[in-house]
Amino acid sequence: MSKPEKNFIKVQPRSFKENIDIIRNDWFPVFIITLASLLFSIIYAVNAKNIYKATSLVKISKPTGGILDANPLLQASTDFAMDRFLLNEIEILKSYQVRERVSTALLDTFKTECKHHKFFILLDEKERQKKNGPLIPSPPAQLINELAKMDIEQKRGLDFVEISVQSTSAYEAALIVNCYTEAYRQINLELTRNQLLSVREFLVQQRTDKLQELGKSEEALRNFQEQGGIVALDQQATSLITFLSTLESKRDFDKIEMMSSEKLLQRYKDELKKRSPDINAYLDQVESEEYLKDIQTQLAEAKLNREILKVDPKNSSISSDVAIKEYDKKVTVLEGLLKQKISTLKSSIFAATPDELKDLAQKILGAEIQVQSARVSMEQEDALVKKYEQKFNLLPKSSIELARLQRNRESLEKLYLMIEEKYQEAAINEQSQPGNVLIVDEARIPDKPFKPNRVLIIVVGFVLGLIIAVGYVFLRNNFDNTVKTPDDIQKFGTDVLAWIPQIEGIVATGSSEFEFIVARKPDSIPAESFRALRTRVQFSRVDAEQLKTILVTSSAPSEGKTMICTNLAGSFALSNKKTLIIDCDLRKPRIHSFFKANRYPGIVDYLFGQVSLDEIIRTSEINDLYYMTAGTIPPNPSEILESQKMKDFLKEIREKYDYILLDSPPVIAVTDSEILARYADATALVVSANTTETELMLRALEIIKQDNINFIGTILNNFVYKSSYGSYYKYYYYYTRPRKTDRTKLPPQQINT
Repeated sequence: MSKPEKNFIKVQPRSFKENIDIIRNDWFPVFIITLASLLFSIIYAVNAKNIYKATSLVKISKPTGGILDANPLLQASTDFAMDRFLLNEIEILKSYQVRERVSTALLDTFKTECKHHKFFILLDEKERQKKNGPLIPSPPAQLINELAKMDIEQKRGLDFVEISVQSTSAYEAALIVNCYTEAYRQINLELTRNQLLSVREFLVQQRTDKLQELGKSEEALRNFQEQGGIVALDQQATSLITFLSTLESKRDFDKIEMMSSEKLLQRYKDELKKRSPDINAYLDQVESEEYLKDIQTQLAEAKLNREILKVDPKNSSISSDVAIKEYDKKVTVLEGLLKQKISTLKSSIFAATPDELKDLAQKILGAEIQVQSARVSMEQEDALVKKYEQKFNLLPKSSIELARLQRNRESLEKLYLMIEEKYQEAAINEQSQPGNVLIVDEARIPDKPFKPNRVLIIVVGFVLGLIIAVGYVFLRNNFDNTVKTPDDIQKFGTDVLAWIPQIEGIVATGSSEFEFIVARKPDSIPAESFRALRTRVQFSRVDAEQLKTILVTSSAPSEGKTMICTNLAGSFALSNKKTLIIDCDLRKPRIHSFFKANRYPGIVDYLFGQVSLDEIIRTSEINDLYYMTAGTIPPNPSEILESQKMKDFLKEIREKYDYILLDSPPVIAVTDSEILARYADATALVVSANTTETELMLRALEIIKQDNINFIGTILNNFVYKSSYGSYYKYYYYYTRPRKTDRTKLPPQQINT
C-alpha cells in the first residue's frame, strides 16, 4: 500500500447559510431554552418588589467669613480646587459621624411612627419578612451599616451633590434622604461656626469678669462717699480721670482682643502644623518682620495721638482740627503701606501653598496681623497711661482716693461697654454664618417605583435566553464532529452522489417493513432519491458499459450500507437491468434478514464447493433482482475474499448480470472492503447524517482513495430534508407525488414504477 494522501482535504469557512441551517436543525432546544428564559423573566418581573428612589440635591459652596468680620484682611477670597473640595465633603457625608446622627434621628422617628409597615431599611433583618404583628427596629450598628449603601455623588462639572437612597417604601426613602441632608447641614454649620464659637465663649467669660469688677468698683466708690469722703472733684481732675479711664479701657480692650486673636491663631496653627509643617514654619517668620512691625507701630501711634487730640485738644501746638486732619492723612498712608506689605506676603506664601491649604494660610496671616496690631496698640496705650499717671499722682491728697476710685469705675465701665459691643458683634457674626451647604431640593415621596422595569426585564430575559440558546446550539455543534449535511462532506473535496432522506414512518437502518422502500413505496421521496442515486452511479464513469461491479461500504457499523445497497440494486432492477446483490459482509451479514430468507446456503458455501451456483442465487419480489446471502460464517473472511476462487467467481458471474452490488463490511473496521474494492469497478461510501464522525469519514476516504481504487463518491444516508433543504423537499413533493385522481387512472405496473 502506498502512503495515504491527505491533499484532498480542504476545509472551507462556514457560510451564513450554514449557520442558519445549524439553528434551524436544532430549533427545538433553541425554542425550549428561550421559552424557559422568557418564563423565568416573566415570573421574576411579576414577583419582584417595587423599589422607590428618593433624591435630594445639595449645593456646596466655598467657605466664606461672617458678614461682620472685623478684620478686612480676612475677607480676601481664595481659589482652591473645587472638585477636590467637593470630594472631601462627600467623604464627610459618608463618614460614621453623619451616619450615626442620621440613625439616631431615624430610630426616634420610628418610635413615634405608628404605621411600622411603611419601613423596610429601619427594620431588623429578621423582621423584614413579617407581614403581621409588631415590628422591631434595626439595631443602631446595623442601621449605620445600611446607611453606608446610600448613593452620594457629585454632578459632573457642577457644585452640586446628589444624595439618594432606594427602599421598598417610598415614605422611608424620602425620610432617610431628608434626615441625611439635614444632619449633614447641621454638622457643616457646626464645623463652620466652631472657630467663631470659641471667640464668643472667650468674650462671654471676659464680659462676666469685667461686670463683676465694675460692680465692685461702683460699690467701693459708693462706700467711700457714704463714709464722708470728698464727693466732688475739680474740672482738671475730672478731665484727667476721664482721659486716663479712656486710655485704660482701650488698653485693656486691646489686650483682650489680642488674647482672643492669639487663641484663634493658635488653633489655626495647630491645624496647619498637622497638615503642612513647612508652611507653618514659614508663617511664623511673619511675626519677625521688622518693617511690618515698624509700620504697625507708626500706625498705632498715629491713631492714638488722633484720639488724644479728640479728648485733650491742648496737647497740640496748632489747631486741633488741623492736627486731626494731618493724623488722618498719616493713618491713611500707613494703612496703604501695611496693605501693600500684606499683599506681598500673601503672594509669596500662597505661591507654593496647595489649594486646600490657602484658605487656612490666609486665616493665619490675618490672625497674626491682628495680634500684632493689638499688641502694638496695647503697648503704646500702656506707655501713655504711665505718662499720665504721673500727672494723676500730683493731685491733692485729699482728692486722690476719690479720683482713683472714680478712674477705676469709669475705666471698667468703658471697658465693659466695649466688651459688650464686641460680644454682640461676635454673636451676630456667629449666627450670620450660614455655612456652605444649601439644600436646593428636598427629597419628595416618589409616586412611582424606580425599579424594576418589568418590560425591560422580560425583553432582556427573552434576548438573553435566545443568545444562550443559540450559543448552546453552536457550542454543541462545534463539539459535535458528526456529518450532518451534504455541505459537510463537500467542504472536504468529496462528491456526494445522493441524499437519502429520513421521513417519518420510514426507518432507513432498522427492520421496518418500509426498509425496502423502492419496492414498498415506490412513489415516496426516498424511493426517488434512490432513482437519482441510480442515475448518478450510471453516469459516474465515461465508460458506463464497463461499470458492472459496485462496492457499497461505510466507515463504521450502523450507517445503513445494507439498506442503501439493496435499494440501489432494486432501482437498477426496476429499470429492467438484471441485478445481483452479494452479501460480502462475512462477519455480520444482513442481506438474508433484509429479504427475510435463510442465510444458508450462501456464497461461502459455494466457494467451498458445498453447493452449486444455482442453489445460492435467489429471486426477490422485484423482477430482475437477485441476491446471494453470506452463508456459513468462516473463521478467516479476509483470506476467503482474497482467494483465487473469489476472483474467478466474480469473473464468472460478471457476464450473467448487468449490475452486481457488493455489500461489504465497514472499511475502517476490517480490511475486507479494501480487498473487495480492487475487484469492483466502482466504490461508494455510505455516510449517516448525525451519526458518522468526521474523523472516521476522512479516515475511510483515505483508505478508499489509495491504490488507485475507483471511488465514485459518498452517499449521505438518514438526511433530514425539511430542516436543511426544505425547499427541495417542498418542490420535489409537489412534482413527484401524483394526485389521487391521476393514480386511479394508471395501470398497476406503472404505479409501482
